[in-house]
Amino acid sequence: MKLKNQFYNLINLDMRKLYDNTCVECSKLITNRYSTSFSLGIRLFDNKYKNAIYAIYGFVRFADEIVDTFHDKPKAELLEKFKEDTYQAIEYKISLNPVLHSFQEVVHKYNIEREIIDPFLDSMEMDLHFHTYEDSKYKEYIYGSAEVVGLMCLRVFCEGNDQLYNSLKEPACKLGAAFQKINFLRDMKSDYDERGRVYFPGIDYTKFDEKQKDQIEMDIKSDFDDAYKGIIGLPKGARLGVYLAYVYYVKLYEKIKNSPVRIVKEERIRVNDGRKMYLLFSSAFKTKLNLL
Repeated sequence: MKLKNQFYNLINLDMRKLYDNTCVECSKLITNRYSTSFSLGIRLFDNKYKNAIYAIYGFVRFADEIVDTFHDKPKAELLEKFKEDTYQAIEYKISLNPVLHSFQEVVHKYNIEREIIDPFLDSMEMDLHFHTYEDSKYKEYIYGSAEVVGLMCLRVFCEGNDQLYNSLKEPACKLGAAFQKINFLRDMKSDYDERGRVYFPGIDYTKFDEKQKDQIEMDIKSDFDDAYKGIIGLPKGARLGVYLAYVYYVKLYEKIKNSPVRIVKEERIRVNDGRKMYLLFSSAFKTKLNLL
Protein backbone atom coordinates (compact mmCIF):
# COMPACT_ATOMS: atom_id res chain seq x y z
CA MET A 1 0.00 0.00 0.00
CA LYS A 2 2.86 2.37 0.85
CA LEU A 3 4.55 1.70 -2.50
CA LYS A 4 1.24 2.25 -4.29
CA ASN A 5 0.78 5.64 -2.63
CA GLN A 6 4.33 6.64 -3.51
CA PHE A 7 3.68 5.62 -7.11
CA TYR A 8 0.56 7.78 -7.33
CA ASN A 9 2.36 10.68 -5.67
CA LEU A 10 5.08 10.50 -8.33
CA ILE A 11 2.45 10.48 -11.07
CA ASN A 12 0.76 13.52 -9.52
CA LEU A 13 4.08 15.35 -9.30
CA ASP A 14 4.82 14.60 -12.94
CA MET A 15 1.37 15.80 -14.03
CA ARG A 16 1.72 19.00 -11.99
CA LYS A 17 5.12 19.63 -13.52
CA LEU A 18 3.60 19.10 -16.98
CA TYR A 19 0.88 21.64 -16.17
CA ASP A 20 3.37 24.16 -14.78
CA ASN A 21 5.61 23.85 -17.85
CA THR A 22 2.67 24.13 -20.23
CA CYS A 23 1.55 27.36 -18.55
CA VAL A 24 5.02 28.85 -18.85
CA GLU A 25 5.09 27.88 -22.52
CA CYS A 26 1.87 29.86 -22.97
CA SER A 27 3.50 32.94 -21.45
CA LYS A 28 6.54 32.42 -23.66
CA LEU A 29 4.34 32.22 -26.75
CA ILE A 30 2.58 35.44 -25.77
CA THR A 31 5.91 37.21 -25.35
CA ASN A 32 7.24 36.01 -28.68
CA ARG A 33 4.05 36.94 -30.54
CA TYR A 34 3.63 40.38 -29.02
CA SER A 35 7.19 41.70 -28.74
CA THR A 36 10.15 40.66 -30.85
CA SER A 37 12.35 43.16 -29.01
CA PHE A 38 11.67 41.86 -25.50
CA SER A 39 11.77 38.27 -26.75
CA LEU A 40 15.26 38.89 -28.06
CA GLY A 41 16.34 40.39 -24.75
CA ILE A 42 14.91 37.50 -22.71
CA ARG A 43 16.82 34.98 -24.82
CA LEU A 44 20.03 36.58 -23.56
CA PHE A 45 19.20 36.00 -19.90
CA ASP A 46 20.66 33.12 -17.97
CA ASN A 47 18.29 30.14 -18.25
CA LYS A 48 17.33 30.42 -14.58
CA TYR A 49 15.67 33.80 -15.24
CA LYS A 50 13.90 33.21 -18.55
CA ASN A 51 10.68 31.47 -17.53
CA ALA A 52 10.01 33.94 -14.74
CA ILE A 53 10.39 36.93 -17.06
CA TYR A 54 8.14 35.27 -19.66
CA ALA A 55 5.54 34.81 -16.92
CA ILE A 56 5.72 38.46 -15.86
CA TYR A 57 5.46 39.67 -19.45
CA GLY A 58 2.46 37.42 -20.17
CA PHE A 59 0.65 38.75 -17.12
CA VAL A 60 1.38 42.39 -17.97
CA ARG A 61 0.54 41.94 -21.65
CA PHE A 62 -2.86 40.36 -21.09
CA ALA A 63 -3.92 42.97 -18.55
CA ASP A 64 -2.92 45.68 -21.02
CA GLU A 65 -4.87 43.97 -23.80
CA ILE A 66 -8.10 44.29 -21.83
CA VAL A 67 -7.93 48.08 -21.67
CA ASP A 68 -6.26 48.75 -25.02
CA THR A 69 -7.86 46.31 -27.45
CA PHE A 70 -11.29 44.97 -26.53
CA HIS A 71 -13.21 48.13 -27.41
CA ASP A 72 -16.52 46.33 -28.07
CA LYS A 73 -16.40 44.39 -24.78
CA PRO A 74 -17.21 45.37 -21.16
CA LYS A 75 -13.64 46.35 -20.29
CA ALA A 76 -14.31 47.34 -16.69
CA GLU A 77 -15.95 44.00 -15.93
CA LEU A 78 -13.22 42.06 -17.71
CA LEU A 79 -10.48 43.91 -15.84
CA GLU A 80 -12.21 43.44 -12.50
CA LYS A 81 -12.51 39.70 -13.18
CA PHE A 82 -8.84 39.60 -14.19
CA LYS A 83 -7.88 41.31 -10.92
CA GLU A 84 -10.01 38.91 -8.86
CA ASP A 85 -8.55 35.93 -10.68
CA THR A 86 -5.00 37.26 -10.13
CA TYR A 87 -5.45 37.57 -6.39
CA GLN A 88 -7.18 34.19 -6.20
CA ALA A 89 -4.36 32.55 -8.14
CA ILE A 90 -1.83 34.01 -5.71
CA GLU A 91 -3.89 32.89 -2.71
CA TYR A 92 -4.60 29.36 -3.97
CA LYS A 93 -1.22 28.94 -5.66
CA ILE A 94 -2.93 27.65 -8.77
CA SER A 95 -5.08 28.91 -11.62
CA LEU A 96 -6.76 27.39 -14.66
CA ASN A 97 -5.72 30.55 -16.51
CA PRO A 98 -2.23 29.55 -17.76
CA VAL A 99 -0.95 33.14 -17.68
CA LEU A 100 -2.06 33.69 -14.10
CA HIS A 101 -0.81 30.28 -13.02
CA SER A 102 2.72 30.92 -14.28
CA PHE A 103 2.63 34.43 -12.79
CA GLN A 104 1.58 33.26 -9.32
CA GLU A 105 4.45 30.79 -9.31
CA VAL A 106 6.88 33.64 -9.88
CA VAL A 107 5.20 35.75 -7.20
CA HIS A 108 5.71 33.02 -4.60
CA LYS A 109 9.17 31.90 -5.72
CA TYR A 110 10.66 35.41 -5.72
CA ASN A 111 8.52 37.03 -3.00
CA ILE A 112 7.02 39.68 -5.26
CA GLU A 113 5.02 41.92 -2.97
CA ARG A 114 1.37 42.88 -3.37
CA GLU A 115 2.66 46.44 -2.95
CA ILE A 116 4.09 46.30 -6.47
CA ILE A 117 1.34 44.16 -8.03
CA ASP A 118 -1.52 46.39 -6.88
CA PRO A 119 -0.19 49.60 -8.53
CA PHE A 120 0.12 47.82 -11.86
CA LEU A 121 -3.48 46.66 -11.84
CA ASP A 122 -4.58 50.09 -10.60
CA SER A 123 -2.81 51.73 -13.54
CA MET A 124 -4.68 49.48 -15.96
CA GLU A 125 -7.93 50.66 -14.38
CA MET A 126 -6.81 54.27 -14.80
CA ASP A 127 -6.81 53.73 -18.56
CA LEU A 128 -10.55 53.08 -18.36
CA HIS A 129 -11.29 56.39 -16.67
CA PHE A 130 -8.63 58.93 -17.69
CA HIS A 131 -7.98 60.32 -21.15
CA THR A 132 -5.64 63.11 -20.03
CA TYR A 133 -3.19 63.00 -17.15
CA GLU A 134 -2.16 65.89 -14.93
CA ASP A 135 1.22 65.73 -13.22
CA SER A 136 0.28 63.68 -10.13
CA LYS A 137 -1.79 61.16 -12.12
CA TYR A 138 0.92 60.97 -14.78
CA LYS A 139 3.54 60.02 -12.18
CA GLU A 140 1.15 57.53 -10.59
CA TYR A 141 0.45 55.97 -13.98
CA ILE A 142 4.13 55.76 -14.93
CA TYR A 143 4.91 54.08 -11.62
CA GLY A 144 2.09 51.56 -11.88
CA SER A 145 2.30 50.74 -15.57
CA ALA A 146 6.08 50.61 -15.98
CA GLU A 147 8.25 51.13 -12.91
CA VAL A 148 6.73 48.30 -10.87
CA VAL A 149 7.13 45.93 -13.81
CA GLY A 150 10.85 46.68 -13.64
CA LEU A 151 10.73 45.96 -9.91
CA MET A 152 9.04 42.60 -10.51
CA CYS A 153 11.85 41.65 -12.88
CA LEU A 154 14.43 42.96 -10.43
CA ARG A 155 13.01 40.66 -7.74
CA VAL A 156 13.73 37.76 -10.08
CA PHE A 157 17.26 38.92 -10.92
CA CYS A 158 18.19 39.48 -7.26
CA GLU A 159 16.95 36.03 -6.16
CA GLY A 160 16.15 37.03 -2.60
CA ASN A 161 19.14 39.34 -2.09
CA ASP A 162 17.30 42.28 -0.52
CA GLN A 163 20.43 44.40 -0.19
CA LEU A 164 21.08 44.16 -3.93
CA TYR A 165 17.41 44.72 -4.71
CA ASN A 166 17.21 47.88 -2.61
CA SER A 167 20.39 49.27 -4.16
CA LEU A 168 18.98 48.81 -7.70
CA LYS A 169 15.35 49.80 -7.11
CA GLU A 170 15.67 53.42 -8.18
CA PRO A 171 17.60 52.72 -11.41
CA ALA A 172 15.11 49.96 -12.27
CA CYS A 173 12.25 52.42 -11.85
CA LYS A 174 14.04 54.98 -14.00
CA LEU A 175 14.54 52.43 -16.77
CA GLY A 176 10.88 51.46 -16.72
CA ALA A 177 9.88 55.12 -16.78
CA ALA A 178 12.14 55.85 -19.78
CA PHE A 179 10.72 52.90 -21.71
CA GLN A 180 7.15 53.97 -21.02
CA LYS A 181 7.68 57.61 -21.95
CA ILE A 182 9.23 56.55 -25.24
CA ASN A 183 6.24 54.28 -25.82
CA PHE A 184 3.99 57.30 -25.24
CA LEU A 185 5.85 59.28 -27.89
CA ARG A 186 6.02 56.37 -30.33
CA ASP A 187 2.32 55.55 -29.93
CA MET A 188 1.09 59.12 -29.65
CA LYS A 189 -1.04 58.95 -32.80
CA SER A 190 -2.77 55.63 -32.03
CA ASP A 191 -3.32 56.55 -28.37
CA TYR A 192 -5.07 59.75 -29.45
CA ASP A 193 -6.92 58.49 -32.53
CA GLU A 194 -8.02 55.09 -31.21
CA ARG A 195 -8.33 55.67 -27.46
CA GLY A 196 -8.60 59.42 -27.03
CA ARG A 197 -5.62 59.44 -24.65
CA VAL A 198 -2.81 61.93 -24.14
CA TYR A 199 -0.47 60.82 -21.36
CA PHE A 200 1.91 63.78 -21.11
CA PRO A 201 0.67 66.44 -18.65
CA GLY A 202 -0.42 69.75 -20.13
CA ILE A 203 -0.12 68.51 -23.72
CA ASP A 204 -2.84 69.22 -26.28
CA TYR A 205 -2.26 66.72 -29.09
CA THR A 206 -3.55 69.13 -31.71
CA LYS A 207 -1.06 71.78 -30.57
CA PHE A 208 1.91 69.55 -29.72
CA ASP A 209 5.08 71.37 -30.79
CA GLU A 210 8.87 71.06 -30.95
CA LYS A 211 9.43 72.83 -27.64
CA GLN A 212 7.16 70.41 -25.79
CA LYS A 213 8.78 67.46 -27.55
CA ASP A 214 12.26 68.70 -26.52
CA GLN A 215 11.19 68.97 -22.86
CA ILE A 216 9.87 65.40 -22.87
CA GLU A 217 13.07 64.16 -24.49
CA MET A 218 15.23 65.88 -21.89
CA ASP A 219 13.23 64.14 -19.17
CA ILE A 220 13.73 60.77 -20.87
CA LYS A 221 17.47 61.40 -21.23
CA SER A 222 17.70 62.02 -17.49
CA ASP A 223 15.91 58.74 -16.79
CA PHE A 224 18.27 56.86 -19.10
CA ASP A 225 21.35 58.32 -17.42
CA ASP A 226 20.14 57.19 -13.98
CA ALA A 227 19.04 53.78 -15.28
CA TYR A 228 22.42 52.95 -16.80
CA LYS A 229 24.07 53.13 -13.38
CA GLY A 230 21.83 50.28 -12.26
CA ILE A 231 22.31 48.09 -15.33
CA ILE A 232 26.04 47.72 -14.71
CA GLY A 233 25.23 46.56 -11.17
CA LEU A 234 22.89 43.74 -12.25
CA PRO A 235 23.89 40.09 -11.81
CA LYS A 236 25.89 38.90 -14.80
CA GLY A 237 23.17 36.52 -16.01
CA ALA A 238 20.69 39.38 -16.36
CA ARG A 239 22.93 42.24 -17.45
CA LEU A 240 23.18 41.56 -21.20
CA GLY A 241 19.43 41.09 -21.71
CA VAL A 242 18.57 44.29 -19.85
CA TYR A 243 21.37 46.19 -21.58
CA LEU A 244 20.06 45.10 -24.98
CA ALA A 245 16.60 46.43 -24.10
CA TYR A 246 18.27 49.64 -22.94
CA VAL A 247 20.26 50.18 -26.16
CA TYR A 248 17.24 49.30 -28.28
CA TYR A 249 15.18 51.97 -26.56
CA VAL A 250 18.04 54.45 -26.73
CA LYS A 251 18.14 53.90 -30.49
CA LEU A 252 14.36 54.35 -30.70
CA TYR A 253 14.70 57.50 -28.59
CA GLU A 254 17.33 58.85 -30.98
CA LYS A 255 15.12 58.18 -34.00
CA ILE A 256 12.20 59.99 -32.36
CA LYS A 257 14.44 62.84 -31.23
CA ASN A 258 15.71 63.30 -34.79
CA SER A 259 12.19 63.25 -36.24
CA PRO A 260 10.08 66.43 -36.45
CA VAL A 261 6.82 66.63 -34.54
CA ARG A 262 4.90 66.19 -37.78
CA ILE A 263 6.39 62.71 -38.29
CA VAL A 264 5.88 61.69 -34.65
CA LYS A 265 2.19 62.63 -34.98
CA GLU A 266 1.73 60.84 -38.30
CA GLU A 267 3.52 57.50 -37.95
CA ARG A 268 4.81 54.92 -35.51
CA ILE A 269 8.60 55.17 -35.52
CA ARG A 270 10.39 51.83 -35.36
CA VAL A 271 13.85 50.26 -35.21
CA ASN A 272 14.16 47.79 -38.09
CA ASP A 273 15.18 44.15 -37.62
CA GLY A 274 18.62 44.67 -39.16
CA ARG A 275 19.41 47.39 -36.66
CA LYS A 276 18.12 45.19 -33.82
CA MET A 277 20.56 42.44 -34.79
CA TYR A 278 23.41 44.95 -34.92
CA LEU A 279 22.48 46.16 -31.45
CA LEU A 280 22.41 42.56 -30.25
CA PHE A 281 25.92 41.77 -31.43
CA SER A 282 27.43 45.09 -30.34
CA SER A 283 25.84 44.73 -26.89
CA ALA A 284 27.15 41.19 -26.52
CA PHE A 285 30.62 42.34 -27.54
CA LYS A 286 30.67 45.18 -24.99
CA THR A 287 29.38 42.92 -22.24
CA LYS A 288 31.92 40.19 -22.97
CA LEU A 289 34.78 42.69 -22.83
CA ASN A 290 33.36 44.42 -19.72
CA LEU A 291 33.03 47.68 -21.64
CA LEU A 292 29.67 48.72 -20.16
